[in-house]
Amino acid sequence: MKQRFPWLDPLLWLGGALWLAPLLLIGMISFATSDYRPSVQLWPTMWTGDNYRLAWQQGRFLLAFFNSALVAIAVTGSQLLTSLLAGYALARFPFRGRSLVNLLTIASLIIPMPLLVVPIFLILRSLHSINTYWALILPTAANGFGIFLLRQFIRGLPVELEQAAILDGARRWQVLWHIVLPLCRPALITLALFTFIGEWNDLFKPLMFTTRPELTTVQITLSSFQELYTANWSLLMAAVAIATLPVLVLFLIGQKSLLSGLTATGLKG
Repeated sequence: MKQRFPWLDPLLWLGGALWLAPLLLIGMISFATSDYRPSVQLWPTMWTGDNYRLAWQQGRFLLAFFNSALVAIAVTGSQLLTSLLAGYALARFPFRGRSLVNLLTIASLIIPMPLLVVPIFLILRSLHSINTYWALILPTAANGFGIFLLRQFIRGLPVELEQAAILDGARRWQVLWHIVLPLCRPALITLALFTFIGEWNDLFKPLMFTTRPELTTVQITLSSFQELYTANWSLLMAAVAIATLPVLVLFLIGQKSLLSGLTATGLKG
């Protein structure tokens, strides 16, 4: 079969190389000795693997991994639940004001998180949740993107399946659990990947709402490797590689489901 766009392959190879270049640079510098300076020499002359051991011990990554994984899993589970319920209601129930709710849900996507610092802080303080895990979970327990994603996906499902189940005597929650939920698997996996990776890489909430060392997350740990005027680049890149590896593996495992979910919901480019 003749290729319609023969000029596209070089562009794809170039894009892939540009995407991989920072990862290769991080891996290269992470094995350099502590005297390596990127501004002086491009390629390290001496190599060592001790940076990973030192970064793991100095950064207390075991505690940081536990905290980040706990928060990411809790937020992901909460968003899956709230997005499925809200998305199903907006897609199937014709209630007064549904268009306005849809509009507000989409509008919430353009509100930057720093703009909400003060109201979120006041709410968390009134709940006595500052410096607790709840301060890292509650602000993003529900998300407009997830609701919009599930609404779009459910609207594309054949409503006849649900009507047939209701005629057979099934209740709404049974229809949701046994019919809608299995069919929403691609969209749910897509949302889970986006949410988990976003929470793992989040620096804003831990920086704003926690100060206790036992609540340190991966991103707070990474920031501790960057000194004000100097930096051990080899140790810093080793810490970046350690922090990036879990989400990179997760993305590689779920990339097929991610692409199918984006395609099914009409969010592909």
